[in-house]
Amino acid sequence: QVQLVESGGGLVQAGGSLRLSCAASGTIFSIGAMGWYRQAPGKQRELVAVFTSSGSTNYADSVLGRFTVSRDNAKNTVYLQMNSLRPEDTAIYYCNANIRRTGQTFSYTYWGQGTQVTVSS
Repeated sequence: QVQLVESGGGLVQAGGSLRLSCAASGTIFSIGAMGWYRQAPGKQRELVAVFTSSGSTNYADSVLGRFTVSRDNAKNTVYLQMNSLRPEDTAIYYCNANIRRTGQTFSYTYWGQGTQVTVSS
């Protein structure tokens, strides 16, 4: 049993900042990549940022220089620091993680329930 729980979403004015957190819990053996996706109404879900198990990061072009993804392996938690927020950043943000459960020999991609981020213009 594995669960990802996001927190930190909310309302913010354009130019403001938010920090999202996502903690994984359950019968976890190891965690590979952890990251964030988002989905705005009427649009496809897109990758925002990912932090791999080896320490590399990738970002969507639209958030480069504004968002920073980090993780705390001891807490099985990934963070997304969002600065200089724009109205077009408004979306539901979903946590994502590749997790190998105890007793398994493979990893599976898990998703959180999502947290709403709304940026006013």
